Amino acid sequence: MEKATFAGGCFWCMVTPFEELDGIYGIVSGYTGGHVENPTYEQVKTGTTGHYEAVQITFDPDVFPYERLLELYWCQIDPTDDGGQFHDRGPQYRTAIFYHNEKQRQLAEQSKRALEESGRFSKPIVTNILPATTFYPAEEYHQNYHKKNPEHYKQDRAASGRDEFIAKHWGAKR
Repeated sequence: MEKATFAGGCFWCMVTPFEELDGIYGIVSGYTGGHVENPTYEQVKTGTTGHYEAVQITFDPDVFPYERLLELYWCQIDPTDDGGQFHDRGPQYRTAIFYHNEKQRQLAEQSKRALEESGRFSKPIVTNILPATTFYPAEEYHQNYHKKNPEHYKQDRAASGRDEFIAKHWGAKR
């Protein structure tokens, strides 16, 4: 098993694209990349801790290769927005790929370069590729939020503009 860590704005919206796929064995919402130990949601949402809201995925690379995770990740975000994602604004909602080893770093850099060269976006790709640091799981009420609070999740996601962006830039809902 390996870990993959992705920041793509609201971590609630970054769980569903990866769940229930063969080779994915766990997805945890949490915080990473900041300077505060054991941050709380209340601290992270201020945008002052340096943390990103992120998901950490446990996967079997023989069943679901890291390259496929990257392909799926890019299709969930606006990689040209350095101020947050959709209606979630602030540094805690920026995008980033946190690599856990040299192979992941190389594959992430290659996938970013391929996206830049594709011409899909007219603005620069600003998603950071950073070394993984301590990942702090978010509070329990954030884990599988879409299952615990399905109506609120659906309303929040619908209001965010994420799905419209995905449809416009990546095609059918992914």
